Amino acid sequence: MSIYTQREHNGLYELTDVARAELIDSKYYNGDLAPTSISQRTWTTYNVSSLWIGMSICLPTYALSASLVALGLSPLAALINVTIGNLLVLIPMQLNSHAGTKYGVPYPVFARLAFGPRGAHIASIARGIVGCGWVGIQTWFGGKALHLILMTLIPNFSGNQATLFVTCFIFWSINISLAYRGPEWIRKLESWGAPFLGILTIALLIWATLAAKAHGNIEAMDILNLPMNQDKLAEGGGFWAVFAAGLTSNLAFWSTLALNIPDFSRYAKSQRTQFLGQLYGMPTTLGIFALISAYVTAATSFITPDGSMITDPAEVVTLISNSVATVLGAAGIIIATLTTNIAANFVAPANGFSNLAPKKISYKIGVIITGILAMIMQPWQFMKDGNVFIYDWLGLYGVMLAPIAGIFLADYYIVKKKNMDVMSLFQAEEGRYWYKKGFNYIAFFSWLCGCIPPILGKIISSLHWMTNNGYLISFFISLIIYPILMKTSPHSLVLSDEMESMTER
Repeated sequence: MSIYTQREHNGLYELTDVARAELIDSKYYNGDLAPTSISQRTWTTYNVSSLWIGMSICLPTYALSASLVALGLSPLAALINVTIGNLLVLIPMQLNSHAGTKYGVPYPVFARLAFGPRGAHIASIARGIVGCGWVGIQTWFGGKALHLILMTLIPNFSGNQATLFVTCFIFWSINISLAYRGPEWIRKLESWGAPFLGILTIALLIWATLAAKAHGNIEAMDILNLPMNQDKLAEGGGFWAVFAAGLTSNLAFWSTLALNIPDFSRYAKSQRTQFLGQLYGMPTTLGIFALISAYVTAATSFITPDGSMITDPAEVVTLISNSVATVLGAAGIIIATLTTNIAANFVAPANGFSNLAPKKISYKIGVIITGILAMIMQPWQFMKDGNVFIYDWLGLYGVMLAPIAGIFLADYYIVKKKNMDVMSLFQAEEGRYWYKKGFNYIAFFSWLCGCIPPILGKIISSLHWMTNNGYLISFFISLIIYPILMKTSPHSLVLSDEMESMTER
């Protein structure tokens, strides 16, 4: 029998047939969590880019930039805030993608490298619960858009809270049925949806410009140059406090994908493919969409009778007087919500729940669990206003997830030197990543250390700046503490010599 457990080709690794046969009975292994073979890594740069375009053009990203304008920032300041945040979060995103592409492992399995096979349950479920929250939020947005279409197309249908919940349930069912089909179908959905979403986004920009001009002879530059609202900024602690909170929220918004990006990068053809795909797809799309959402939000202050700003795009669509345009706008919201929800929010929780009991819970069962929890959580309550969305929802979970990203990077790049014994990730006591009874307590201690300062900022007013900058503080604390503590651990071996004996070339 061959001693090789993994095979390498052009820098990409896969399990050998012998290793897969030995792991088939492992309780930590199933077909959904198994590393992709090299032949399964088929995603091109366009596929990765279209994935990000589909995930970026969505209601929460619109609400993020729109909320910053509503909190007092000018449209240009909101754009700068979102752009900086996206560029910063792209760094851990790209770095964590490397492991997925090189070894073909999904996020819950990658988490075992630092946290241990049992400890990874906690790290993956923490990410999964946040994903469930986003599923609920996106379902609420999509249900409202579907409700708007019915109100527009059906005469004498005024709608009420009860019918709104019915349309949300219908949209929830559609999401589950589509997510149930798996990653390959997600790739096709994103490739088809990306161009359509781009067209509708531009159409919304044109409408806002024409409507503002019609209501008050307001030019496009007047909207872009809308000044800061000093009264609103004062309510949030001043410009820098609001700007910092917005930056943290931007980082937190994509901190979920910064963790589970291996769920997608494991299908990329090469490191170059995943790198360029994300570089082209993420900051460009998010920057353009942030500009449009900030611009449209500012424009609504010239369109609404009382001069108020509307941050909910579903409500913005109701301002369109043409019924055909209203239906198309609502349809765009539905498609944007589907492309984001299925890829960004269902995959990670579904894989995380599957990781709890791989022999009993498949990815498809995980999808159903995700959908049920999303409704139980009622996370649409976080969308009540900009303060709740920015400070309570994004700020809180960003602080909880940021240390995990720091631990992953420190472990993979500093401690393990990008070397991974893939077979051991699916083994129990006999695997090299079992740590102590399946848990790496150094990882959990580093996680706790990263969370404490921003949480203290919530309690002690003089330390509130640590909360406003919570993501970066939490991330760097764990990034620094973890490798220092791991120096004393026997599990800090980099495997540089052993990799040769394990790998068939």
